[in-house]
Amino acid sequence: MNSKVEKTENANEVKLELTVEASKFEEAINKVYFKSAKYFNIPGFRKGKAPMKIVEKYYGEEIFFEDAFNEVAPDALEEAVKENNLEVVSRPDIDVKQIEKGKDLIFTAVFQTKPEAKLGKYKGIEIKKIEYNVTDEEINHELMHMQEHNSRLITVEDRPVEKGDTVTIDFEGFVDGKAFEGGKAENHELEIGSNTFIPGFEDQIIGMKIDEEKDINVKFPEEYFSKDLAGKDATFKIKLHEIKKKELPELDDEFAKDVSEFDTLEELKKSIKDRLEKQNKEKEKFEIEEEVIKEVCKNVEVEIPSGMIETETENMLKDLETRLSYQGLKLDQYLQIIGKTKEDIKKEYEPQANEAVKSRLMLEAVIKAEKIEALDDEIEAKMKEMAKNYGRENDEEFMKNENVANYIKEGIKSEKALDFLVKNAKMK
Repeated sequence: MNSKVEKTENANEVKLELTVEASKFEEAINKVYFKSAKYFNIPGFRKGKAPMKIVEKYYGEEIFFEDAFNEVAPDALEEAVKENNLEVVSRPDIDVKQIEKGKDLIFTAVFQTKPEAKLGKYKGIEIKKIEYNVTDEEINHELMHMQEHNSRLITVEDRPVEKGDTVTIDFEGFVDGKAFEGGKAENHELEIGSNTFIPGFEDQIIGMKIDEEKDINVKFPEEYFSKDLAGKDATFKIKLHEIKKKELPELDDEFAKDVSEFDTLEELKKSIKDRLEKQNKEKEKFEIEEEVIKEVCKNVEVEIPSGMIETETENMLKDLETRLSYQGLKLDQYLQIIGKTKEDIKKEYEPQANEAVKSRLMLEAVIKAEKIEALDDEIEAKMKEMAKNYGRENDEEFMKNENVANYIKEGIKSEKALDFLVKNAKMK
């Protein structure tokens, strides 16, 4: 296989011309024939038993060309990319120049390649000082959550429903006088004020008494997931069976002992404060890094190929798909609910994808400018940490995996580059 590379008139784009020897292309044709022979039905031969020359005569000599091309082209492209030290960032645009039996296969592939960012000012960048302090309100808010979590429900019989109560109800919903699917339940528990039902539903239960029956009128939201109900007026027939209210525990030393390892409320408060301060430090670090990256990128010159943006938006879409799966939703279902297509979402992601790619290219340029390296012991430590996280501590194959090591190496260098930028930034 021979290859030659040339620049195109477009920035960050190259054209590879590849020549695959006639003998190798012939081997691919034979391989394809043996794979697909069973599908050919030619008069005078049992199905799948016709010789290749007969099949070619019957269907045309080029019958195997496309599959044979697909057999040899991927490996030829991979070899040529490595041979020419290209960092390709897009799918190839293929153009077949010559494809005949007994002749070399000749084709071209146009790729976009990774650009190199040109740094402007990146040391001494000025950013606004970012600092978060823990307040008494935040500590009390955490304590309130702990109270809520450890509350108990007690039955109320001497008053009507109030906001915050948990009620047990029967209900049935009607649209245009007809009951609709999924609109009926018995002995359903509902916290008033949780906003888990249609807007206005819970508010109209306030004031009801035990064993009272009532009609509640509501309107389904325009963006409601069921198109049959969206925007329509509905009536729910309600019967109230039970009212319960939350009883919160007292905030004292006994509470601290019950809900934590601490003996006093003051010790519990200090523990909450320490945890919140740690969270704040992490938040500060993240936001400072984000600001530094944003400011440095303002001074960077780079023309980002569309292929890199396309890959980034695809990855973001896959990430969305993963997050939705944790909620029991499939991407197609989600798109149907919001009334958008995959292409719509990817288009919305483009500005964010552009920033992410530019940030990575900027960090790569800093790594090069500052000659930042990842040490062997740093790589080994990270690999051990990753192996432990994946339960593969004793997996020698994992620990010797070159691709994993290179991934970790690049990650360490990027972290060091970011640390370098932050340390050299000025806080206003």
